[in-house]
Amino acid sequence: MSLPSPLPPLSSLPSLALARYRPVFAAPGALAFTLSGLLGRLALAMNGVSTVVLVADRRGSYALAGAVSAVGVLAGAVLLPLLGRLVDRLGQARVAVPAVLAAALPTGALLLCVRSGAPAWTLFLCWALSGGSPDLGSMARARWAHLHRADPAVLHRANALEQSLDELCFMAGPVLGMALCTALAPEAGLLTARVLGTAGTLLFAAQRATEPPPGRAPHRHRAGGLVRTPGLPPLLAVFLAAGVLFGSLEVTTLAYTDALGRQAAGGGLLALVAAGSCVSGLVFGAVRPRRPAARRLALGTGAMTALMLLPLAAGLSGAGVPLLGAALLAAGSGTAPTMVSGMTLAQRLLPAHRLTEGMALAVSAILVGISTGATLGGALAQHTAPGTGYLLPAGAAALALLAATRLARRDG
Repeated sequence: MSLPSPLPPLSSLPSLALARYRPVFAAPGALAFTLSGLLGRLALAMNGVSTVVLVADRRGSYALAGAVSAVGVLAGAVLLPLLGRLVDRLGQARVAVPAVLAAALPTGALLLCVRSGAPAWTLFLCWALSGGSPDLGSMARARWAHLHRADPAVLHRANALEQSLDELCFMAGPVLGMALCTALAPEAGLLTARVLGTAGTLLFAAQRATEPPPGRAPHRHRAGGLVRTPGLPPLLAVFLAAGVLFGSLEVTTLAYTDALGRQAAGGGLLALVAAGSCVSGLVFGAVRPRRPAARRLALGTGAMTALMLLPLAAGLSGAGVPLLGAALLAAGSGTAPTMVSGMTLAQRLLPAHRLTEGMALAVSAILVGISTGATLGGALAQHTAPGTGYLLPAGAAALALLAATRLARRDG
């Protein structure tokens, strides 16, 4: 009788998992647009921390810093679906290039207003006008859907890779932004982010071979009609709640480390959240999906809800940075499967000729949630004991679970 073949050593598992992603890059030009978009993603990851630290350091108020950051995010949420509609109609390069160039001027004005002591309303105005930068994530996911629409398994891996790349940038972005703001000047993080974002978008737009063709369907439709797509409202509710989780978690963590006298550690803690999500996203994408996307979304939000109790317990107990870091690393591992399943489901629900607009609408829901979470997190950080703000991400995860459960029941 022959013996069963031995299991591969643990050291080979990462390479085996990454080998599952080779079909994702089989299409010519896929690797080029993926790498070119990393600079833009890194810039987006730097914006939140850089803006909060800039305003908080120069104006001495986390409440104002969170509110300014929230207004910029909210402005982006309004503009992104409009830009997405133009992208579907005209093409990615024709919209992304002028949009990213137009957003540079108000960013520079914000830096000048903060440093010169201009009235607070000028900060809100400048950062709101900066929210018109194109969303590379939506455009990249539209490219993957165009390249791999005929193979759901490969598209699942592509979405997992996208989420992991997002998390990789959100792991490095806060650290880089915090390092620049604390080592050089409070303005250095945001200035660097704008330069990187502009360069990344221009390089991404230059990759024309993988760009989806403009939609040929009639464009006499409104975003409200897209929202009424069956199954999309509860999915947008999941994204909205996830955004509240992200926004409140970021501001609460920065304020918590500041209260401990270790402000520079805030970026590192946020990087641990992203690291946990990045690893779990790669592992999740390497596993062949066996359940419907709606069921996977419900399971992901359930795990996310349970894991968000860890930073809540650490924060309320007054734990130090190492213990809180371990809790945030574990909590981060629950977010990627939720986002991957949600984006996969969105691609299935949305019509092909409105895919970029629909993906931008999903991102907008996340951004509205981030703005809400940042505002509430800043207010709690200003008026309550350190760590109390971790109630917000835990509650938001529970709301995401309710919406995902409803969606899973709808799909049977």
